[in-house]
Amino acid sequence: MKTAKDVLKSIKDNDVKYVDLRFTDPRGKWQHVTFDTGIIDDDVFAEGLMFDGSSIAGWKAINESDMCLMPDPVTATIDPFFAETTMVIICDVLEPTTGEPYNRDPRGMAKKAEAMVKSMGVGDTVFFGPEAEFFVFDDVRFQTTPYNTGFKLDSSELPINSDTEYEGGNLGHRIRTKAGYFPVPPQDSVQDMRSEMLGAMAKMGVKVEKHHHEVASAQHELGMKFDAMTLMADQMQIYKYCIHQVAHIYGKTATLHAEAGLRRQRLRHALPSVDLEGRQAGIRRQQIRRPLGNLPVLHRRCHQARQGDQRLHKSLHQLLQASGSGL
Repeated sequence: MKTAKDVLKSIKDNDVKYVDLRFTDPRGKWQHVTFDTGIIDDDVFAEGLMFDGSSIAGWKAINESDMCLMPDPVTATIDPFFAETTMVIICDVLEPTTGEPYNRDPRGMAKKAEAMVKSMGVGDTVFFGPEAEFFVFDDVRFQTTPYNTGFKLDSSELPINSDTEYEGGNLGHRIRTKAGYFPVPPQDSVQDMRSEMLGAMAKMGVKVEKHHHEVASAQHELGMKFDAMTLMADQMQIYKYCIHQVAHIYGKTATLHAEAGLRRQRLRHALPSVDLEGRQAGIRRQQIRRPLGNLPVLHRRCHQARQGDQRLHKSLHQLLQASGSGL
């Protein structure tokens, strides 16, 4: 486990120029502020750094805007996308007057949920294995005015482009509706892009496993190894960041929004489990209803826990409900 001392040494050894502090807003979007490394010392990891939280939707009013970012040294990693060597550190958001976790910080909610499981004697560690899927589009257009409301999406993989005229000709190789799981290239047109996405995630510390095309045209999945709840939520933020960045570099747009799905293809599900003295009990695959901060909220309908432990089954419900409260 990395300590503040390890992070400061890494900054020096890697000639890091900037430190990018990141946190998650109530909508699940990563926010960031970048500091010169001359500002980063032992005191930062003990006392945190102040920022204005009034412009974050759903947080503080202007008259109480001061908030504190507390860097978690365990999360420190080098960002592979920036021209200047920049270290990313994920932060908890604290109340500056008390030093207590801010009750609308999604990361703080995840930690609170993990602590609740342990305090109830249900288990020692809560694990999540999310399987997030996304679409990659060549063209995204939208408008929301009184006279023009709607959106238009396009990808060269879509079957609607089977007769589209392209410069150099139309080479075919379209993926039919719901036939994308999972033919080889050239039908799978973004093999190299997914490899770069997975590679970027690995560079940022994510335990990656695989990638492949998904059921719908232009739909894809990157696989990660399960981890403890809060750390897995951190890695999901890295997942989203990397797919957006790499797709943008390729001149494309990646989105995890379900509304972009063709024929209502699912985009998110997760495999939760709780470990107690080496014994794991879990819930079968659940559909994720929607993202809340950096913590997924599952459908309340759960299948029987594998060990038949009704108390664990009930407590998992309580955990998932508590982790989503307050948003």
